[in-house]
Amino acid sequence: MAAPLPPPAPRGRAPAVRRGPRGAWRALGSRRAAPSAPFVHLARTQALISTGDTLVALALAGSLFFSISPDGARTQVAQYLVLTMAPFAVVAPLLGPWIDRAQGGRRSMVILSAAVRVAVCVLMIDDLDGLLLFPEALAVLVLGKGYSVARASLVPGLVRDESELVEANARLILILGVSGFAAALPGLLVLEFLGGEWVLGMAALAFAGATVAALRIPSTRVADRPAPPAEQAELRSKGVLLGASAMAFLRAVVGFLAFHLAFWYRGDGAPTWWFGVVLAASSLGSLLGAALAPPLRRAVREERILLGCLVVTTLAALAVLQFGGRVSGAVLALVVGITAQGARLSFDAIVQRDAPDANYGRSFARFETRFQLAWVVGAAVPVLIHLPLLAGYAVVAVLAGIATVSYATGHQVKATWLRRVVPRRRVPPPSARPPARPGTRTPAP
Repeated sequence: MAAPLPPPAPRGRAPAVRRGPRGAWRALGSRRAAPSAPFVHLARTQALISTGDTLVALALAGSLFFSISPDGARTQVAQYLVLTMAPFAVVAPLLGPWIDRAQGGRRSMVILSAAVRVAVCVLMIDDLDGLLLFPEALAVLVLGKGYSVARASLVPGLVRDESELVEANARLILILGVSGFAAALPGLLVLEFLGGEWVLGMAALAFAGATVAALRIPSTRVADRPAPPAEQAELRSKGVLLGASAMAFLRAVVGFLAFHLAFWYRGDGAPTWWFGVVLAASSLGSLLGAALAPPLRRAVREERILLGCLVVTTLAALAVLQFGGRVSGAVLALVVGITAQGARLSFDAIVQRDAPDANYGRSFARFETRFQLAWVVGAAVPVLIHLPLLAGYAVVAVLAGIATVSYATGHQVKATWLRRVVPRRRVPPPSARPPARPGTRTPAP
């Protein structure tokens, strides 16, 4: 008589195995199981949305958005950037907790963000030479920022266990860089030979595909209950707060540089394809940042990577100050793309390490909301104030330099405080240690 078959394994998520961020970073370069099916659906959505965003940016480069006088464009863009801050400064803190508790709340935001952008892109096709283009471009910008917040909250619930969290975020950044870089070249060709209307049509198709892919993301609750005191205390620890401040400065630098280069190229009479070069350089930087950060993490701690990203950003801005010209803008966009993404992965690992009791979906959504608000504030500066090219580079160097000094001295204060409060463990000399029992290993001094 044949032996009975073993009972089937229970379905559902595998039990969480807590591993430190070091293990999660190592996993990027090791052989691991394929990502879970829910995460694959989010990854496909990310690729299509990144493609659509790149195509929209290229279409705007050859439209009224950059065809009217720079002063007139500044006035329009400044008004809409101020309105862009409203969803993040007011709506997100009020509606965010309710959306987290609702079944499928963040998933619905992803679907809505992609679907509405399909309609907006179709409307923009007829308004490339009209003033309605500005509010429509604002809608695309706001929906894109809202998607970033929703995506940050969904990732922790779509991985098998917490050890895959940093790896999953790195994969999404890689997808963002690859898809954005891959969409830049064909978008430029279509823009050059067929016009911006066709580029917007391609963007609408990309967002439509993202809507279909987002429908397959599981409908879950991000956070069922308010944050307990332990979670609040861990998220307010000095390491997390310092990392969040450094990331806010870097996001402000990204927003500032994007609009500073856009208006400077426009005033310098640069051809349209130069905007594509800068977009491709930024996407390539994101790709390189996600690829270089994990090997670095195997050698140094997250704090050192984050500090190194700030230092490299400062030095790169000081270096391009010596040269100027259109090429310098693409070079700085490449470097900032690398450092911003590398720093973000380091910050995610710091939160995962220093706040083990936190709800990561809710926590990353709140941090991402603050980072997006910093991006808007940074972008508003070159719109409101006309700056020469080198003056803008000086602003980038100053912002990154302030963040570098603040982060370095903050951690130095933290280390000094720990040395005063936590006594150093003294290891007795070998002569004073009790004899080791047979079969045990004597601890090394």
